Amino acid sequence: MSKTVISVEHLSKHYRLGVIGGGTLREDLNRWWGALRGGSQHLVQLESEDFEDRKQGQIWALRDINLEVKEGEILGIIGRNGAGKSSLFKILSRITAPTSGRAVISGRVGSLLEVGTGFHPELTGRENVFLNGAILGMTKAEVARKLDEIVEFAEISKFIDTPVKRYSSGMTVRLAFAVAAHLEPEILIVDEVLAVGDAEFQKKCIGKMGDVANEGRTILFVSHNMRAVSMLCNNGIVLDSGRIVYASSAENAVHHYLNLNNRQNDSRWKVVRENKEKRCFFQNISAHNKNGEETSAFSMGDDIELRIEFYTRNIIDRIDIGVSLEHRDTGIRIFGTTTKITGNTLLNAKGRTKVHFVLPENLLAPGSYCFTLALSKEETVYHLVEAAVYIEILPARHLNPGLAKDVNFGFVSMPHSWVFNQRILNAVK
Repeated sequence: MSKTVISVEHLSKHYRLGVIGGGTLREDLNRWWGALRGGSQHLVQLESEDFEDRKQGQIWALRDINLEVKEGEILGIIGRNGAGKSSLFKILSRITAPTSGRAVISGRVGSLLEVGTGFHPELTGRENVFLNGAILGMTKAEVARKLDEIVEFAEISKFIDTPVKRYSSGMTVRLAFAVAAHLEPEILIVDEVLAVGDAEFQKKCIGKMGDVANEGRTILFVSHNMRAVSMLCNNGIVLDSGRIVYASSAENAVHHYLNLNNRQNDSRWKVVRENKEKRCFFQNISAHNKNGEETSAFSMGDDIELRIEFYTRNIIDRIDIGVSLEHRDTGIRIFGTTTKITGNTLLNAKGRTKVHFVLPENLLAPGSYCFTLALSKEETVYHLVEAAVYIEILPARHLNPGLAKDVNFGFVSMPHSWVFNQRILNAVK
C-alpha cells in the first residue's frame, strides 16, 4: 500500500481586504502596538473612505481543506480563477503560511508556481540550477550530472551563463520547468504557469510529466487544459470558493467541473423565455450523454444528444431546425445540418415541441466545441442562438499525454487501423 506523502488537515487561509502591510517586522510590530493602544495602525489603505467599516473585511482563499495524496499519485486540481488553487500550492510549497490547520509533507518538493519563483535574478541560469539543487538537498556533483539534460530540455544553451533577469518570461518558464522536472524531487507541484510557454513547449512539458509519473514520483498539477488533466492525472479534486466540492477520478472530476462551470455561466435561456415578441423561439437546449444525464463533457466516441424545446405561438406550417457545430478556439465550422435536408421538416407546429438530435459515436478529436441552433421557415429565421451549448471532448486514455494540446491532427478522429508487414518487423528486431 502506497504511503501518504501529503496530508492536509483543516487547512484555511484568509487575507484582509483594503490594506497593505508595511513589509518589515518592525512595521508589523508598530501596527500591532498601535492597535493595542487604539491609535493609528499606520496602514496604507486602498480606496478606503471608512476604515472602520473595512478593517473587518477579509477573504477566505481556502476554507477547511482536507486532503491526502499518496506516493506516486498524479493529482489534478481544477477550478475557476480565484477558487484557491494557487493559494493551496503556495502553502504546500512553504511560500506562505496557513491561517489555520496544517499540511504535512514527506519528501523533497519541486515547485513551478509563478514565472521566476525560486530564481535569483542576478545569478546566471547555470548558477540558479545549482542553487535550486542545493535547496532540494542535492550535492553539486548530482546537479552537475543533470545540467546538460536540463539545458537541452530548456533550449537555452546560448544563454545559460546570462543573468536570469535578462531572460524573457518564456525562457524563464522553460528553465524553471526543466529544473523542477530533472532535479528529481519526490513531489512535483506545477501550476498554470505552463500557459506562458508556447504550444510546442507545453506539449513537451506534458510529455515529461508523464515520464516523471511513470517513475513513481508524486505530481500535483493545476491546469485549465481539461484534456491534459484527464490524460495525465489519476485523480482529481474540484475547488470552488476555497473549498473542495468534489473529489474522484480525474475524468469524473473534469466532468463535474465542466458541468459546474456550465451551470454557473448559463444565463442565456432567461433572456429567451422573456422574449415574448417572437412567433417561434427556443425555450431550452441542453446536451446529454447516453445515460440521459445533462453534461458538457464527453469522451471520444460517446453519443452526444441535444434535447431541444421550442415554442410556437400560432400554427406555423413547415418549420425547420438547423444545427451547426463549431470549434470554439478557431470558430471553424465542423458540421452542419437541418431538418429540411434530411426530410424531417415539422408540419403544422403549435405550442411546445420537444426534439432530440443525436450524434452517435461522435468522431470529434479532443477539444472545445459549441453548437449553434436556428428555427426557420424557408428564408425566414425566427430564432438564432449562437454558441447555445458548449461541450468538451476528452481524450481516450490510450492516447499519448504529449498530444493533449495538439491541434495538428484536425478536428475529427476517424476510425482507422495500422497493418505492418510482419517480415519487416522481424527484420528490424
